[in-house]
Amino acid sequence: MKAIYPQKQARQLTTYIKDSFQKEGYTEALVAVSGGVDSATSLMLTARALGPTHVHAVLLPYGRLNTEETKDAKMLIASLKIPQKNVYLVDIQPMVDAVFAYDKHMDEGRRGNVMARMRMVVLYDLSKKMGALVVGTENKTEHLLGYYTRFGDEASDLEPLRQLYKTQVYELARYLKLPKKILTKPPTAGLWQGQTDEGEFGFTYKEVDEVLSLYFDEHVSKEAILGKGYDKKTIERMWWWINKGNFKDRMPLIT
Repeated sequence: MKAIYPQKQARQLTTYIKDSFQKEGYTEALVAVSGGVDSATSLMLTARALGPTHVHAVLLPYGRLNTEETKDAKMLIASLKIPQKNVYLVDIQPMVDAVFAYDKHMDEGRRGNVMARMRMVVLYDLSKKMGALVVGTENKTEHLLGYYTRFGDEASDLEPLRQLYKTQVYELARYLKLPKKILTKPPTAGLWQGQTDEGEFGFTYKEVDEVLSLYFDEHVSKEAILGKGYDKKTIERMWWWINKGNFKDRMPLIT
């Protein structure tokens, strides 16, 4: 996988955010902060680009499901000197539970989608209220694997991290000196108790980033990748996710 130069990358992304806001005629940014590395990196880059007084941080917990994540998010927001008046905490549980109530047999996947979409609803209502653009937190790995909810956590006005694989986001985050606790915790979408990204995948980000880079960036075929000694079962699992990502990218179908 191609190496990134974190200092150069940070400078380029900061410029991209600043220029995007100027081009669209906006001064205020809204970032949903989960306490994870992606949202933390987006938040820090946005604060650098626009200044902390122009950044609005939104925490959208589901009850007490991820209290530690919320604490980590608050710690980061304070360290970036984002004014308290720019910090919003909205518990989505009452809204989400109203949807859950119509189907008591809703599985975790559907429940997770409802939560992600409800967060989007709140986020965009706040953006309308404040006349702000929503800065997204999606990385290239998640997008290529379809590891997002359509019309949910993928919804944004600009995506500074979309061209970075997850392992590259970590590299950039280390350069930015994000808190160690955020850098070392297992990545999670926070949609149910004990959920982790890699637990859902069945492989690690390091493993899949190597394969995604070979396939999408270097145009190495699946067969040639298998010939490099990768575990066949793991590759097949990755391709299940890749096909899922391709499907989401093709929607909606246009006549």
